Amino acid sequence: MNLKLIKQKDFSLLIFGKFVSLLGSNILQFALSLYVLAITGSAAIFASILSVSILPRLLLSPIAGVFGDWFDRKKTIVLLDFMNSILIGAFAILFAINDDLSILAICVFVILLEITEIFFGSAMSAVLPSLVKKEELIEANSFNSLVMNTGNILAPIIGAVLYSTFGMKAILIVSSISFALSAVSEIFINVPKSHKQPEKIDVKSFKTDLMEGINIIKSNRLISTMIGLGTIINFSITPLFGIGLIYIVKEILKVNDMQFGFFQAVVSASMLLAPVLCGGIIKKTSIGKLTYSSFTITAALILVMSVFTSSFILEAFGTNMVSYVGLLVVSFIIGLVVTVANIAIGTLFNQVVPLDLMGRTSTIFNLAVTVFIPVGQMIFGFLYDIIVPEAVVIISGVILMIVTAMYKKALLSYDEIELEPELKDHKKLIGEM
Repeated sequence: MNLKLIKQKDFSLLIFGKFVSLLGSNILQFALSLYVLAITGSAAIFASILSVSILPRLLLSPIAGVFGDWFDRKKTIVLLDFMNSILIGAFAILFAINDDLSILAICVFVILLEITEIFFGSAMSAVLPSLVKKEELIEANSFNSLVMNTGNILAPIIGAVLYSTFGMKAILIVSSISFALSAVSEIFINVPKSHKQPEKIDVKSFKTDLMEGINIIKSNRLISTMIGLGTIINFSITPLFGIGLIYIVKEILKVNDMQFGFFQAVVSASMLLAPVLCGGIIKKTSIGKLTYSSFTITAALILVMSVFTSSFILEAFGTNMVSYVGLLVVSFIIGLVVTVANIAIGTLFNQVVPLDLMGRTSTIFNLAVTVFIPVGQMIFGFLYDIIVPEAVVIISGVILMIVTAMYKKALLSYDEIELEPELKDHKKLIGEM
């Protein structure tokens, strides 16, 4: 890890702010799930609330993308973090007055938080690539991945302790404070001006700029490739880890709770350790090749994983431990490789997309890859119920293998393209692609 990068004030403040707000957000989401379960006894109700929250993303992502490119990004992220702090604080007061939150209030709460997150993500998308040099992007994204994954691991632990000890009101207060701290840290960041506000803000200007963002995605083969890969990963791979492995480990292998907890901890640890263990490979390998190789290796490992899920292995050894250890090792390696792939594709996106179009392209990218998560979960969840699990795992691996092969040329061709240092003329870039 480049110590000079970490010592840069603006970069360090940005990472600190993102880490603190991530902790607050994830702690709140974790505690809300426990709270809804406690007052309703239904996991389906909380799942429904989360499903409803996708509607603002579907409706507002195009608007948020344009606004993110129009207005000063520093002012926007500071304002939205303060708004989140005030919003959560208001619900903390509401909770203190009523000593509870109704399901309707929680639903409104989650939707409002989702709306601010959409606009925040659009503005934030161009901040990190504008703070570091092009050659530092891969290390910047690696460090960002390390810190954010640390937050993802710590949040449920902190949330469980706070919720069980002090209750929901304390969770709301802590989360509100975390967003306020994030906003304060962002005030002191010097973010280069890369937004492009039209002379007149009206419907015509909005439509023109929205189409500009859509056109660069349609015209730029590499951006289309990243969206395609991201969509397929969330469609076929996210259900494997979010549903498949949990089902296989608990229902097929019949492991105890301690073994299951250890399995989840190992998978989480792999994502945390990836930037450290694979830092040399990430730094030395060209971005296009790194992305292609990571997805190819992941697909191959998923096919290997299917062997350990088969009844043949269970019957051959007469114990579940061979399959359990095999899945544990393969899942750890997949966690490492997938994290490297995410770092690579994030860096690729930062380098290819012009900063003045980052808001529009990033929101469309995130929308495209997010929408297919519930679709994949429903389809693959159904498949796990009707056919043997190893066959479903093989389907996931084959889909990823085929799609990666389809996009091989586009990914590897990136390494042969010398991008302009400041990426000012995105039309020229599109023509070259």
